[in-house]
Amino acid sequence: MTTSPTARKTTAKTTPKTAAAPAKKAPVAKKVAAKKVAARKTVVAKPAPAPVAEKPKHKLVRDSFTIPKSEYQLLEALKLRAAALKRPTKKSELLRAGIAALNAMADKALLAALNSVPSLKTGRPKADGTVAKD
Repeated sequence: MTTSPTARKTTAKTTPKTAAAPAKKAPVAKKVAAKKVAARKTVVAKPAPAPVAEKPKHKLVRDSFTIPKSEYQLLEALKLRAAALKRPTKKSELLRAGIAALNAMADKALLAALNSVPSLKTGRPKADGTVAKD
C-alpha cells in the first residue's frame, strides 16, 4: 500500500510522538531546576574548611657580590663545622643565618660588627685578584 505524499504529512502531524515530546521536556526542566536549587543549598550548608598552616612561598632573588678569599674560606670552614655537628649546610644558608644574626643584634653590636669588616671597592675583581677601579 502506498500513500500519497500529502497523506504522509498529515499523518505525521497527528501522530502521538509529536504530541508527547513537549510533555517530556517539562519534567526535565523541572529536574534541572531542582538540581540547581539543591546545589545552591549544599554550597551554603558546607562549613568552611579549617585553615591549613602552610609555609609561605618566598620569591627567590639571585645576586652576586665580591668577597675576600679569606672570608670565603671562612664560609667553607663553617660548612665543615656544621657538617661535624650533623647539620650539613649550604653557603646560602650560612649567609642567611648571618643576616638573621645581624638583624637580631642591638644597634651598638651591629655597628661594631660592621666596623670590623673592611669596605671593598665595588666591581668584578681583575684576573690577578685585585679589585677593578671605577
